[in-house]
Amino acid sequence: MSSHSELGEFLRVRRAALQPEDVGLLNYGIRRVPGLRREELAMLAGVSNTYYTRLEQGLSNNASEAVIESIARALDLSADERAHLFNLARSGTTKRRTVTKPDKVRPGILRLIQSMSDIPAVVLGRRSEVLAWNGMGHRLVAGHLDFAAPRTPSTRPNMTRMLFLDRHTRELYTRWQEEATRAVASLRLVAGRSADDQELASLVGELTVNSDEFANLWSRHPVENCMSGLKHMHHPEVGHLELNFEVLTPPDESGHRILMYTADPGTPRPKHCNC
Repeated sequence: MSSHSELGEFLRVRRAALQPEDVGLLNYGIRRVPGLRREELAMLAGVSNTYYTRLEQGLSNNASEAVIESIARALDLSADERAHLFNLARSGTTKRRTVTKPDKVRPGILRLIQSMSDIPAVVLGRRSEVLAWNGMGHRLVAGHLDFAAPRTPSTRPNMTRMLFLDRHTRELYTRWQEEATRAVASLRLVAGRSADDQELASLVGELTVNSDEFANLWSRHPVENCMSGLKHMHHPEVGHLELNFEVLTPPDESGHRILMYTADPGTPRPKHCNC
């Protein structure tokens, strides 16, 4: 996961997704490849074609914030995509903190989710690994696994790995493609922030090798900070569920997320579990 090659690939994918008419340019002749040409994107961004080409080829690691901002505008990036682009551009020059100790959930967070007896809750690490869950959270997303699995780093479930490689998890989501795209978009955002994270690189490599669907989605570079939304599930005990989800992020540098699920009044909800 070289930061420069990731930057170049992201730029190429986003450039290919834009048509000349999308940015107010006339389309002359037959194009050998889809999307804008490099020189067209460079013109829109106000940089030289040579300089932009070097960025796409991973040969330049000192682009100024003004240049990156101009390219983000030319590519019509969303707020999350823009943040991701800046993370990729900075990763070559910014020394990042490498996490070496096994991650664990703070006792206060653990007490918090355990006190929510009627709300499924899962605490995720930066790589979507499960650090803890309460009884209802466990029963909702992974009742076929041991409740104590998150307590030990070697046995911790990973929500993204399960989504692509675990049959039970795959069957849980009635809109699996939507869920898969959301998961990859979130993981891409994390990868942009943590270019030197070897455990994350290993996870991406494992999923790329073992899941063609993951590899295809990863190559598209979806980027989104998924903080809330709706999940469509078919639970083996409850049946069809439409659950709202909210993600809370503690105000520290842990990268942990608290994922909580709620049902609208009058709709099916997960059953209580005395785990």
